[in-house]
Amino acid sequence: MEILTSLADLKKALPTPERRQRPLALVPTMGALHDGHRALVRKALEEGGEVVASVFVNPLQFGPQEDFDRYPRTREEDIRLLEATGASWAFFPDAAELVGDSSGFTISHPVAGLYCGAHRPGHFSGVLFIVSKLFHLTRPDRAYFGKKDRQQLFLIDRMVREFAFPVDVRGVDTIREEDGLAMSSRNRYLDPEERQHAPELYRLLTIARERYAPRNHADRLDLASLLVGDMKERGFRPEYVVFVHPETFLPLSAEDPPETPAILITAAWLGKTRLIDNIDIPAFHG
Repeated sequence: MEILTSLADLKKALPTPERRQRPLALVPTMGALHDGHRALVRKALEEGGEVVASVFVNPLQFGPQEDFDRYPRTREEDIRLLEATGASWAFFPDAAELVGDSSGFTISHPVAGLYCGAHRPGHFSGVLFIVSKLFHLTRPDRAYFGKKDRQQLFLIDRMVREFAFPVDVRGVDTIREEDGLAMSSRNRYLDPEERQHAPELYRLLTIARERYAPRNHADRLDLASLLVGDMKERGFRPEYVVFVHPETFLPLSAEDPPETPAILITAAWLGKTRLIDNIDIPAFHG
């Protein structure tokens, strides 16, 4: 595996689209890699791609009171994981090169201001800015993102379609610990007691899926409210619990018939750690 640290290195190392023998797959990450990231690389390899993984803690997607300074940075461990998994290149860009003085430029979408975007103003603009720049710099045929952050995946996919990027965005199922907790670099913030308690979040989502039998939209709202109450009883501080439409990522409304499939999304705090998760709700036929 070749380690790249500058845009010049990247340009020199990556084959142009005309010279590729295999599709080039981009796996963008913020480092502190775990088996969820490993799954992205493996999926790209299984689908015949040659992988370039970027490792960059993007300052543009952190708010002023967020955890940019303490976000885990584990460069040597990341290199070992990527090399062992089969990536061809690991790109560790310099912030001065990748961000430059362009932090005032924004890319947005109405959904970017909802859910996580409502609680983290400017977050998705920062994500989309850097992802779009990585697309331009690497010119990948495919890009792989985890489904744990479904809102991010939706916005990146929509950006690609709106701006006609010649890249195929592929979502990979959330990788979970044995107890159900969605893998995340921020899970290391949890103390031992919180770590033992954290899987309750996903368990509550699965219970909500089992209870999902709406006769009308009011039933959806009641179930979301019940889930909020259950989360609070178990020590979580929920930010939002929403049933969204899989195609628009807007909240389901009274205009959506009861049989409409949904994605149940949530963000909640456990102690000082913010957790996000989601679960697919299939079409209901009562």
